[in-house]
Amino acid sequence: MTFADILSRISDLLWGYPLIILLVGTHIYLTVRLRFPQRKIGTGIRLSVAKDKGSAGDVSQFGSLATALAATIGTGNIIGVGTAIALGGPGAVFWCWLMGVFGIATKYSEALLAVKYRKQSEQGYMVGGPMYVLEHGLNARWAGILFAAFTVVASFGLGSTVQANAVSTIVTEYTGIEGWTTGLLMAALVAMVTIGGIRSVARICTALVPFMAALYILGCMFLLVSNSAFVGPAIRLIVESAFNPAAAGGGFVGGTVIITARYGIARGLFSNESGMGSAAIVAASARTKNAVRQALVSSTGTFWDTVVVCALTGIVIVSNVLSDVPAGATGDMATFGGILSERFSSIDGGTFTSMAFDKIPYIGSPLFVFILAVFAFSTILGWYVYAVRAMEYLAGPRSVRIFSWIFLGAVFAGSVISLHVVWTLADIFNGLMVIPNMIALVCLSGVLVRETKKYIDRI
Repeated sequence: MTFADILSRISDLLWGYPLIILLVGTHIYLTVRLRFPQRKIGTGIRLSVAKDKGSAGDVSQFGSLATALAATIGTGNIIGVGTAIALGGPGAVFWCWLMGVFGIATKYSEALLAVKYRKQSEQGYMVGGPMYVLEHGLNARWAGILFAAFTVVASFGLGSTVQANAVSTIVTEYTGIEGWTTGLLMAALVAMVTIGGIRSVARICTALVPFMAALYILGCMFLLVSNSAFVGPAIRLIVESAFNPAAAGGGFVGGTVIITARYGIARGLFSNESGMGSAAIVAASARTKNAVRQALVSSTGTFWDTVVVCALTGIVIVSNVLSDVPAGATGDMATFGGILSERFSSIDGGTFTSMAFDKIPYIGSPLFVFILAVFAFSTILGWYVYAVRAMEYLAGPRSVRIFSWIFLGAVFAGSVISLHVVWTLADIFNGLMVIPNMIALVCLSGVLVRETKKYIDRI
């Protein structure tokens, strides 16, 4: 058995019934316990562009949201959704979307606790996140150390090498530029931005994220209009195959609802990070006097990332595949199902979205390369902030300089090496981050309820 096989088995074990039940169960529990904070999404969107004057913090509330979105809107939306479809079938899109709806409550809860238990560092800036919540809210510093360590390791997968590899692969495919050149350029750009700390990262993300998200959504809307005849059938196929994978041919790994749900939930987490606690790290730096206010702002990140962007990506991919199925095959369900199964399970996840964007006349391919590159770059910036804060918690501020060089090295390495093993490692450490964070959220749910009741109606 190879090392990759061992890692794959660990990932399968970790992302089996226990973690799925823990994650989905906590999403639903917090949704009900907090009386559906999803109903306040409109308020959160309004607050995200308002200033909380006279507040302590290092970045604006919108800057905090933009940095968190930078870390989530990226390859998770473009490649992650496609990978979920390739492995679990089109039904995985439904579970990914459902994770986003219920995950809003979890993202709200993570941010609320992060602001409530944040501390001022010796250097004068605000620090917080699940590691501080575990230490000061539950008196479990050992659990905080574990979470911080998982975050640092995860940053070398999800936060750097995976993103850099996605960019270098597609740049090489479309332009012929070698991976090492792309890697050097990305590492240099990351160094130029991160040298100014979280404020510099927030400024860049505030400029990049809204523009790139709008550009991507416009591209998806164009494709949906172009494939309008297949949008309805695509949505039906997504919903039907979520509960009956055989609706799409049944040729996927395992061909069961649990497998479909597993890939949808895992990629949903990879996309919006609700439950991982990572976004709470930057939420703790926001200028706000009120933890509930920032929690509402942070919860909109999951709404934009998964409920909107991932849903659009999934429908675009499935409708595009349906549009390529020969017209004669749709009359015979056995033939139709076989073609769908073959198409969905034999195409690489990232290729799904690029194939769809290729159908935008003239600008489709370069637009896709540009969007993916900028999204991946912003994700690296967001995860750099998470990893640095976690590293500071583990080893103090002096460790940041050494860590930064290692992180930049990972960005370059990701551009020139194969990442099958790294993708598996990313799934493993994403899952490991979930466990201590979920424990904190459930154990401190009483604090969440009290704070919410105290401020939610006033806001």
